[in-house]
Formats: sequence, structure tokens, C-alpha cells
Amino acid sequence: MTTQFDPNIHAQRVDTEVGAIGSILQRLGQTIQRDQLVQKTTEDLRTFLQVNRVVIYYFYNQWEGQVTFEALSAGEFSIYGSTGPDQCFNDEYAELYLAGRIRAIEDIETASIEPCHRDFLRHLHVRANLVVPILTNQGLWGLLVAHHCQGPKTWSEMDVKRMQAGALTLASAPSIKDY
Repeated sequence: MTTQFDPNIHAQRVDTEVGAIGSILQRLGQTIQRDQLVQKTTEDLRTFLQVNRVVIYYFYNQWEGQVTFEALSAGEFSIYGSTGPDQCFNDEYAELYLAGRIRAIEDIETASIEPCHRDFLRHLHVRANLVVPILTNQGLWGLLVAHHCQGPKTWSEMDVKRMQAGALTLASAPSIKDY
């Protein structure tokens, strides 16, 4: 039995492989652009706010997430990969952030917050925090969070506006808004 050579089969396979490689390279390029944008945004915010860290808390599942990016004043403040206290962040809090809630806490020791939230922030060595939602057309993508660890901090209107602008920049990035 003989098989006839068909040059088109090889060309089709090469075209498919080239297309697949092109798709992978395109996604890789988008990921690199997103990571650079996120890192620049968080570092610029950390410097402007003069805080110990600014993090992105990304929701990978319904109200389950983790810190996926951080900008730090010193390595000792790293909480990269941390997950939140899921029992504290429930549908009620999610709805508030979906509606655009901004939460500024000057001092966790005197603020009116849930005990599990206070304990969680203590565990992360947070004394003051500022939280702004990152909202896309798909909903609550994540939270942009500034932590001051060395004492209470009064958040100015300019601090809040700068964080909101950072969240909007991130939410507008094609690799985030189309995710």
C-alpha cells in the first residue's frame, strides 16, 4: 500500500503551529504589559502616599482572592500571596465595593470595624489602610489597598483621589478590563 504525499497537510500543520505560537506570544506580551502597568501604578502610589505597602488583592473566585502584586518600602512588609479572611469578606462587603465603596481607616485600633477584620489587619501589621475597588464591566476584579504599618495615618482627599485614579488606570487596561 502506498500513501500519496500531500504537501498541503504539512503547510496546514505549520500554519496551525505558527498561529498557536503567535497566540501564546500575544498573551505573554499582554501579561508583561499588565504586570509592568500594575507594578508602576502600585509603586507610584506607595511613593506618593508615603506608606509601607500598596497591594493588589485580586479575586480569582467569588470573593476569594489573594495579594498578587505589592510595592514595598522594605522587604519586611511583604504579604505577597496572602489571602484574606473569607469569613469577613462576604456578599455584604462585596456589594459595597461593587457600588464603589472607598474605605479609609486612620487607625485600626480605634476604628469601628468587625473584630475579625481588625485581627486580620493586626496579623498583617497594618495600623492604617485605604481600600479602593478595581471595577471592570465584569464586576469587582480586585481591591487596590494602601497599608501604613508604623502608626496611624490620616488619609487626605488627595490620597483618596490618587488611589481612585490608580484603580481606574488598572481597570481600564485591556488585559484587566477584558479579563
